[in-house]
Amino acid sequence: MAQVRVPDIGDFTDVPVIEILVEVGQEVAAEDPLVVLESDKATMELPSPGPGVIESLHVTVGDKLSEGDLVLTLGGAGDGAGPPATAEAPAAPPTPVAAPPVSASDRAEVHAEVLVLGSGPGGYAAAFRAADLGKDVVLVERYASLGGVCLNVGCIPSKALLHVAKVLGEAAELPGVRFGAPELDVGAIRTWKEGIVGKLTGGLAAMAKQRKVRVVHGTGRFTGPHELDVDGTAVSFDQAIVAAGSRAVRLPGIPHDDPRVMDSTGALEIADVPARLLVIGGGIIGLEMATVYDALGSAVTVVELADQLIPGCDRDLVAPLAKRIGGRYAAIHLETTVTSLEARDDGMHATLSSGETEVFDRVLVAVGRAPNGGDLGLEAAGVAVDERGFVAVDERRRTNVAHISAIGDVVRGPMLAHKASHEGHVAAEVIAGEDVVFDPRGIPNVAYTDPEVAWVGLTETDAAADGTPYERAAFPWSASGRGLAVGGATGMTKLLVDPDSRRVLGAGVVGPGAGELVAEVGLALELGADAQDVALTIHAHPTLSETVGLAAAVADGTITDLPNKAARR
Repeated sequence: MAQVRVPDIGDFTDVPVIEILVEVGQEVAAEDPLVVLESDKATMELPSPGPGVIESLHVTVGDKLSEGDLVLTLGGAGDGAGPPATAEAPAAPPTPVAAPPVSASDRAEVHAEVLVLGSGPGGYAAAFRAADLGKDVVLVERYASLGGVCLNVGCIPSKALLHVAKVLGEAAELPGVRFGAPELDVGAIRTWKEGIVGKLTGGLAAMAKQRKVRVVHGTGRFTGPHELDVDGTAVSFDQAIVAAGSRAVRLPGIPHDDPRVMDSTGALEIADVPARLLVIGGGIIGLEMATVYDALGSAVTVVELADQLIPGCDRDLVAPLAKRIGGRYAAIHLETTVTSLEARDDGMHATLSSGETEVFDRVLVAVGRAPNGGDLGLEAAGVAVDERGFVAVDERRRTNVAHISAIGDVVRGPMLAHKASHEGHVAAEVIAGEDVVFDPRGIPNVAYTDPEVAWVGLTETDAAADGTPYERAAFPWSASGRGLAVGGATGMTKLLVDPDSRRVLGAGVVGPGAGELVAEVGLALELGADAQDVALTIHAHPTLSETVGLAAAVADGTITDLPNKAARR
């Protein structure tokens, strides 16, 4: 008889039992799941350590368990199943797994009510929502882990590394405190980053299993209006949602096959910390990776084709960031291109359109992303795809083929994970017969640089381009006690309001935590709030969120935290 106990499950304690998969007297084989535990990060199955018969259960649904707690006792197996298990549960934590994946090598037909192609934030949101609405779902993913670019090689690992950069920057700049030079263990940083990714992707796999979403791993291409080929496996479907994402743009004339030339995926691997790094592209992705490598010790040079960093963002929001990194980076070249990049033994020789030639140890190409719509065989299904690879959709995310929808980076609009997730919900709910549309009043953008830059809704740049009337109301963080205390004196929160209705039209923030602050304005946009609504909302003092309320008070003409000339009335 063997006692099965909770193994090492990391830092988690008091993890609740959400399902018991066996009963007393039941015969089990080695690795059969016994109970399901659910932490705040993942759902985990506790496997049987060997064959046997369940002698007794010591837990019920709702019990909270920690490492070492007794779960059940396992007796000898009947019918010649083998000797009784004598070992406790394995020391390694149980690994969350997806619903049993369908191997592409099986070449067997798979049918689904709803097929979802791509498991990024949009794809898994669509698949899980459709499953929650009672649909039989198959999720196709070309890589081994669920989560797409964002979770595996994009949003999540980059933010982990940016946290390292933030801590290094704050420690170096803290007034009156001196630390020794940091000792960087790049391997340990990489392992920590990969651990965060693993927890999230493992959690997705567990949720797919819990929802009975079948996962097929392989590269999918449409072969007809109701068929997809996944590396030889024929998958048929009643409805489909295309969520196949985008890829990094490759520049002509760049030796991309040289290992010293990286895209964002390669940069996130942190193979080493180059002494001299060239970043081609001064947009959000390029500047976020520049932030990381600058903090780790690289001399960073940025080359941007446009006349400002983060093209399309309001200049007043970019200005504090440009000033800070202008004093830290080796160089920032605006209205400049790399006319040639030559690989030599001593480094990558870059010639700029200004005539300068510089040598770098590594080069990051971050000039944008292109949709994958043209690589999916959608023409075989009759779906219209434009010359750039975008799929046209209506407000319900349906393509010109009514039973095929598309979401995320393959449709026009900002290539952002949170946009894709909301589109995924809409597409799934439309398929389930619900009367919903995708019609957001604002989609937030965030550059997790130092300082952060964020905006939502109308920008002054867009308003000038399309002639939208607005009034600008800004609150400088130099007048914020919290802003001054956290080193954000150059920060700012601004609102754009309609001159007549006084409704909030948009917002921009630059400073620590800017990405968190625009959420309030995003809610105000969706609710149709006016500036007075926001100004009359009591914000905690002293906080950075208070600057949103104070900017609204500027717009409302009731501000008392600035000279009275700032008041509208």
